[in-house]
Amino acid sequence: MSEAGDGVDGREPDADRDDAVALRAHQQQVSAAPAELARDAEWQRLDPRMMLVHPVREVIRFLPVLLGLFVAGTASGGGAWQYLGVLVPITVGLLRYLTTSFRIAQGRVELRRGLVSRHVLSTPLDRVRTVDVTASPIHRALGLATVRIGTGTASTDSDERLDLDGLPAGRARGLRAELLHVAPTQNGEAAATSPVDAEERVVLRFDLAWLRFAPLTGSGAVIAAGLLGGGAQLLNELGVWSDLDTRDWSLGIPIWVALVLAALGLLVGVAVLAVLGYLVTNWDFRLSHSPGSWHLSRGLLTTRDTSIDDERLAGVTVGEPLGLRLAGAARLSAIVTGLGSEASNAALAPPAPRDVVVDVAGRVLGTDTPGTCELTDHGPAAARRRYTRAIGPALAVLAAALLVVLGAGGSWWLLILPAAIVAATVPLAADRVRSLGHTLVDGYVVARSGSLNRRREALAVDHVIGWTLRSTWFQRRQGLTTLVATTAGGRQSVTVLDVPETRAVELARLALPELIGAFGRRVADRD
Repeated sequence: MSEAGDGVDGREPDADRDDAVALRAHQQQVSAAPAELARDAEWQRLDPRMMLVHPVREVIRFLPVLLGLFVAGTASGGGAWQYLGVLVPITVGLLRYLTTSFRIAQGRVELRRGLVSRHVLSTPLDRVRTVDVTASPIHRALGLATVRIGTGTASTDSDERLDLDGLPAGRARGLRAELLHVAPTQNGEAAATSPVDAEERVVLRFDLAWLRFAPLTGSGAVIAAGLLGGGAQLLNELGVWSDLDTRDWSLGIPIWVALVLAALGLLVGVAVLAVLGYLVTNWDFRLSHSPGSWHLSRGLLTTRDTSIDDERLAGVTVGEPLGLRLAGAARLSAIVTGLGSEASNAALAPPAPRDVVVDVAGRVLGTDTPGTCELTDHGPAAARRRYTRAIGPALAVLAAALLVVLGAGGSWWLLILPAAIVAATVPLAADRVRSLGHTLVDGYVVARSGSLNRRREALAVDHVIGWTLRSTWFQRRQGLTTLVATTAGGRQSVTVLDVPETRAVELARLALPELIGAFGRRVADRD
């Protein structure tokens, strides 16, 4: 029986008393937040246990040089002097700890590091987009964690990242909550902005049944390719390939049977690697929401906790690579303004059943419509362009093979593969046409495109900061354009491919009339 219709007068005294206790406890927690940040107002170093981590990292980084010194010393008959080279990376690691400090004061987070070249990173608290808490195996063994503060920078340089690498795990989690719920006031002091209700709501948990989707993600193939490439290079360096060439590879079975067995073995190996990679990355996956932010935790060896401010979450992307789509699965990621190069951390759901992913998308957006509504197709001109772009290159390859066969007298077998490619591109183009679409619903610009990697993106209109309409010469001849809704998130944007120009302008006008006015009038006059 639902409790939604119960009035305030029907509440029990014990319930009122419990609410009062909860309110007082939350008020004490809120009042303590500025005090917690005040503790970090002075410049201070990271946890001393990092003096065990940094030297090990530097030794691993210098390992090729150290091996070279060891080999050179052994060849020259030197004594133990070659082992002294280990002192260099150890010293560098200790200096890295001693020259790194941070503070949180006057509404800013500041990180200072470097001895010869001093490097200071500083960002206002209200510029914090995301806060990640990660712990590698060595960090977990020492009870430490790294706090990575996402500030919206598009730089991929590690020196430009604001990482507090080496805080006690409990303090790192507390600092994450404080950074996402505290904003600077006019006088520069930190003020808590947490809502009264601090209850966390779990939206999604890891399910072992999702492992069946791991072999369809392509990650296993990437891992296998890396292992095979590295192994082949190692065997070549060791001169093993020359010995293998003289061996009998027939094993008493036909060559085609050996090839089939090798292919099956490769497929099994790729599937196993994909499952292992899925487990390592997504083990104990948990997506939850508390007032003001979304929280994501996952990882087997290296754990990662990510928090995203509600105000920065601009939309979602439902990704459906072909393998996952055929199995009825998808993955979900967030469109976060200011996330920039850290977009890989914004996964809201791993490869999982599509119904589960769509449900989570609806919970994140606050409405199910953007993930389930029908989309407006882009018309026959866009369909022709999809077919032309898919089949055209394949036909060019087939024509080149035909010229070789007719002109040089080559074998007609050369045409089988190009013809097969042309035949495969026809259903691919048809699927691209079916995938193409867009709409504006419930305050979200929704666009879908792609076949091998189909994506359905929903971006909140409130987060659109500009429209870009671009068209190639071929698009202009067919009256098409590409509409891009841009946000403050670097590469984060929603692209509506090959849409008729009038529809693109109409979509932009309905969403944000003030941003498209002048261009819309010019297009209307031209029509």
